[in-house]
Amino acid sequence: MTPELDIVIPVYNEGRNIVAVLAALKRAVATPARVLICYDHAEDDTLPAIRANPQAHAGLPLEFVHNPRPGVHGAVLAGFAASTAPFVLMFPADDHVNAPMLDRMVALARDGCDIVCASRFMPGGAMIGCPWLKAVLVRSANFTLRHIARLPTTDASNGFRLFSRRPIEWIAIESSEGFCYSIELLVKAHRLNWKIAEVPVTWIERQDGRTRFQVLRWLPAYLRWYFYAFATTFLRRPPSTVAMKEAGTVDRSPPTAGRSP
Repeated sequence: MTPELDIVIPVYNEGRNIVAVLAALKRAVATPARVLICYDHAEDDTLPAIRANPQAHAGLPLEFVHNPRPGVHGAVLAGFAASTAPFVLMFPADDHVNAPMLDRMVALARDGCDIVCASRFMPGGAMIGCPWLKAVLVRSANFTLRHIARLPTTDASNGFRLFSRRPIEWIAIESSEGFCYSIELLVKAHRLNWKIAEVPVTWIERQDGRTRFQVLRWLPAYLRWYFYAFATTFLRRPPSTVAMKEAGTVDRSPPTAGRSP
């Protein structure tokens, strides 16, 4: 069956988490889907964990995508490049609780949304166990983006997000750090007047202390797109100012849905 949804999962030694995540996706997702496991190096312990537990994703197609540019940003972009489905979703490699929300996100995309955000801050969402500094920065940024810059989502900074093919294929990604591409695509889609929606999710801080989310290191890159959102609202920057890929143009038509190491 041709997948309607490609689930991009960037991994870095996620052997202890990935089997439960794949099992949750297999149980919960009714949409015809394929999983793209995006990895940096062949020694990543995620890969043997998946191979040793094929029953975890039996019936859920899975492919390995080698990332030629190490790091989470490169991994996600490699997944985007390998995707072919009408909808593409970036899913965390340690999230075994939010798989039931994916069909709802796809339904919103079928209804014409170019981006569907997974929100920790809308009714029904939650952020649990977050370190205080990260919590203050994340909550403050999202509150101001929603209520002052008027972005149509309560959670602009969450990398867990679904995209139609239009933003992936048409909008030029200028970011090069971490998950900055995600807020960049969001604020650019907002400037283009493309449709954006959100669903509630529960986000739980990693208990093993490992994370690839580096707040202070990525903060300057995030601030660029934070102020971009304000420029759209208060300086009335038009859609023509959005950097597009060579083949792209500013289009407001609704989207259409539908290598092993």
